[in-house]
Amino acid sequence: MNSIERFYATIERKPVDRPACWMGDPTPEEADKLVKFYGVKDVSELKKVCGDDFYAVEIPYHSETCNAIFAAFDWYMGGTNVDVEHRTLTAKGCFADCEDVDDAEALNFPWPDPAKYIDPELCRKLVDEAPEDKVVLGMLWGAHFQDTCAAFGMETALMNMIAEPDLYHYVDDHVVDFYCRALKIFLDAVKGKVHAILIGDDMGSQRALMISPDQVREFVMPGAKKLIDIAHSYGVKVIYHSCGSIYEAIPDIIEAGADAIHPIQAKAANMEPERLKKEFGDKVSFCGGVDTQDLLPNGTPEDVRAKVMELREIFPTGLIISPSHEALQVDVPEENVKALFDAAAELN
Repeated sequence: MNSIERFYATIERKPVDRPACWMGDPTPEEADKLVKFYGVKDVSELKKVCGDDFYAVEIPYHSETCNAIFAAFDWYMGGTNVDVEHRTLTAKGCFADCEDVDDAEALNFPWPDPAKYIDPELCRKLVDEAPEDKVVLGMLWGAHFQDTCAAFGMETALMNMIAEPDLYHYVDDHVVDFYCRALKIFLDAVKGKVHAILIGDDMGSQRALMISPDQVREFVMPGAKKLIDIAHSYGVKVIYHSCGSIYEAIPDIIEAGADAIHPIQAKAANMEPERLKKEFGDKVSFCGGVDTQDLLPNGTPEDVRAKVMELREIFPTGLIISPSHEALQVDVPEENVKALFDAAAELN
């Protein structure tokens, strides 16, 4: 099997020669370490030699206030470049003092137009750089729940879900519309060349959901379903991301149409792979499972190999082996990354 065949078989929960595997997106510091360790020239070459089945492409977005689509909204109306490294959901956003929809409309927030800031030609160029045999994964994120939390400040946003749901929906609907239009621009530009997109929202803590399952159904999943439906209309698979314990939301993510759920945060409550396989393994595939909170930074290569082999036994198919966070941190030893891929790459 090549990477693309292996990915589709995994998504459809059909037999595979070995698990599909994704490194995720290492931090620049970790990427530099791994490039030196493997003796290659860059991350693209790194992913070839280690056995990564994926080639991720961030949807290019360049505006007056940011250079990343996940930071497209100037929630502080400062008109300056958004600091994507230190931005927060908890700071008071420009909608914080709005009491109703009329107040929100009166704010005259400059909702960005993705058509102005996404260059279709650049989308094609970035996708065309992918190796022919790799799964091209478009990184939209489309984190409308997180964006809406930032628009108000998280505490105010969560209060508005209860006290002023129309106001919350007003902002969230604009955010979802932005991501829907952005996704269509990207997929129109790269028709037939992208196999999957990654979207999602961090809505889990270590112990449980941050909001109730009913609130997930009202405020998070409708937007996710719109994005999933758009992707599916282009024949593109969807990997849905949320860190934390999202066990109670998994049925709703499945109902929304996600093809795989990422990242199985290994130490979060109720996210044990055995539980997920037993309860949901015939309905959806998963991605992740190799703990980045303790195992990868602190374990030995033998520990990592043992975990990968355990995951392979639990999920003969239906699991993309990957770190349980999309961004490998600098504290992960290179030997442990190699152990992960070496164990995943062994043929059945």
